[in-house]
Amino acid sequence: MADPLTRLAYQTLQTGKSLMGLAHKEVSTRLMEALAPDGSPRTVPMDPKTMVALRSSMDRLVAIDWEQAERGLYSTALLFDAPWLDWASRYPLIWLDMPSTWKRRQERRVRDLPEHVDPSDYPDYYLQNFHHQTDGYLSDHSASLYDLQVEILFNGTADPMRRRILAPLLQGLEAFSGRPSGQIRVLDVATGTGRTLRQLRGAMPRAQLIGLDLSAAYLRQANRWLSALPGELPQLVQGNATAMPFGEATVQAVTCVFLLHELPREARQDVLQEAYRVLEPGGVLVLADSVQLADSPQFASVMENFRRAFHEPFYRDYISDDIDQRLSAAGFEAIAAESHFMTRIWSARKPVR
Repeated sequence: MADPLTRLAYQTLQTGKSLMGLAHKEVSTRLMEALAPDGSPRTVPMDPKTMVALRSSMDRLVAIDWEQAERGLYSTALLFDAPWLDWASRYPLIWLDMPSTWKRRQERRVRDLPEHVDPSDYPDYYLQNFHHQTDGYLSDHSASLYDLQVEILFNGTADPMRRRILAPLLQGLEAFSGRPSGQIRVLDVATGTGRTLRQLRGAMPRAQLIGLDLSAAYLRQANRWLSALPGELPQLVQGNATAMPFGEATVQAVTCVFLLHELPREARQDVLQEAYRVLEPGGVLVLADSVQLADSPQFASVMENFRRAFHEPFYRDYISDDIDQRLSAAGFEAIAAESHFMTRIWSARKPVR
C-alpha cells in the first residue's frame, strides 16, 4: 500500500499542472487576440456541461493512474518522472516561439520547414507544420519544445494518458509468460522524444525496448532523455511506420501513441498492417490516440476546437474513422477499446495460427 502522503503529493502535482496549463492557454489566447487577431482561431463555444464532463473525466484519469500504480502495475515513482528543471529552462522559449506561430497561422503557411530538409526523404503528408509548430517535426528546436508543449496542451495529463497503454500491454504479454522478461521485445512506433518508452521502461524494467520514428531530430532528443534511464538503453531506429525496417514476427508487442490522427487513411491502414506483420503470433498491439465522435460525443466541441486551433489536416477524418474495423481488416482479433479523458485506447492480438 502506497503512502497516503505520496498520493496527496501526486494529486497536488496534477492539480498544479492543470492550473498552469489553463493559465498558459488563457494568457497566450488573450495575447494572440490583442497582438495578432487575424491569427486567432475561430473556435466554437463550449457549454458548461462539456466543461464539467472534461473536469470529471480528467479526475477519473488521475484516479485510475494512481490506482494502477498502487496495485504495482508500475512504480509510484513513475508518476513524478519528468525533467522539471529542463522544462522550466525551456518554458521561455515557448513564449519566444509564439509570434512566429501566430504569423504562420495568420498567413496559412503550413509547409514552413527548415531549408536543409530534403522532401524526397519523407512522405508528402509528413512535410507540414503540424500544430502550426515551428519546423514541423524536422528540427532539434521543435524536438526540444515538444514534450512541454504537449503537457501544456493536455493540462499535465499527457503521461497519465500514455500510461493507459500499460495495463492492456502487460495483460496481452501474458501469452509469453513462460519466457524470460529479458527476451520480450516491445516496439514503440512513432516514439518521438521517447516519453512512451520511459513509461514502458518503468513498467517493464528488463524488456528489450525499441523506438521507431521518422524524425532524426526527435530521435536525438529521445536519446538524450533516455540515456539516463537505468538498465539497457532502448534501441532507437529511424524509419517510416508504413514500411517498418524489421523482420516478420520479430517482436512480441507493438505500442503506438498519438500517431493515427496525423496520418491519411491509407497510411493509417498501412501502419496497422505493418504492426501485424512484425508481431509474433499471439503478440499484442496497443494503440493510444484521440477520442472519437462515436465513443465521446460529449466532447465533439473539444475535438472541433482542437482541429481549428491547430493545424491537423487529417484529424476530422480520423475522429470519424472506424479503427476497430481497420484492426480487423489487418488481421487482428480480440479487439477491445476504452476511453480515458481525451485518449482512446485499443488493444488487439495477432492470432496464433
